[in-house]
Amino acid sequence: MRTLIVTSDAGFDHRIPPAHAEQPQRLRAVMDALGEAPLDRLKRVEARAASRDDLTRVHTEDHVDRVAACEPDDDGLTGLDWDTYMTKGSWQAALHAAGSGLTAVDAVMKDEAEAVFCAVRPPGHHAERARPMGFCLFNNVAVAAMYALDVHGLDRVAIVDIDVHHGNGSQELAERESRIFFASIHQSPLYPGTGRAEETGLNGNVVNVPVPAGTTGEEWRAAIERDILPALESFDPQLVFISAGFDAHAADPLAGLTLDERDYAWAARKFAEFRGKSGAARLVCLLEGGYDLGALGRSAAVFTQALAEA
Repeated sequence: MRTLIVTSDAGFDHRIPPAHAEQPQRLRAVMDALGEAPLDRLKRVEARAASRDDLTRVHTEDHVDRVAACEPDDDGLTGLDWDTYMTKGSWQAALHAAGSGLTAVDAVMKDEAEAVFCAVRPPGHHAERARPMGFCLFNNVAVAAMYALDVHGLDRVAIVDIDVHHGNGSQELAERESRIFFASIHQSPLYPGTGRAEETGLNGNVVNVPVPAGTTGEEWRAAIERDILPALESFDPQLVFISAGFDAHAADPLAGLTLDERDYAWAARKFAEFRGKSGAARLVCLLEGGYDLGALGRSAAVFTQALAEA
């Protein structure tokens, strides 16, 4: 697939407490890995900043105002909840993280690429309509999905979340928006405590696949093939978004699944194969979690390389 990388140096300016898992070094680990051959040949594009209108397709006006107001003017730190913080520079980082998906959607809709990997931070899939949480300020993938629907005029898009934590914010959007299919495979029990298999959405457009700690890569792959891919095929989206978290890796300190890089390469190939009835290959992937730096960099690299080779 013709593959593009979208990123922004603004992501390095979201500096949070040194003991916190979601550090600027995460983005550095990913970009260093993507800079190695053969990925160094892939074109890089700077993410644009999301506008207020872009954000309020998903979030309330009050939510946007609250996040903007919480950025400190100095070297201080503002806590939005027990694990979600802002420092000077966080606002621009969040705008460019949300804007990365918009940049990616424009690229695939203009046929400048078939697949895009957005290497940005902070992550987004826990942010709800009116609530920042779980390291997330704005829901980057949800903002991109609504942009594809409302600006580019698509009828149906899908969000598939492979992060080890359930994407509660993305599911919240799908529960009120029938044009979005949402599927998540995630460890359970684990933060944020949502994503039961019985949660199928008001329109039957939500598929949750909770798996227990200790789940192997082979079991994880089988669950995707059994529960997610047939539902995705049935929904027949015109564009597929992947919330690409790499924290189901066995080395990750925040969870207990036992995947390795080969499983992420497999996932990239599987989703790259999806064409739907239109026959168009359109895949936009946004970085979510992954907190062991070595595993994160390697996993992001093999995932992106598998896209490029598909």
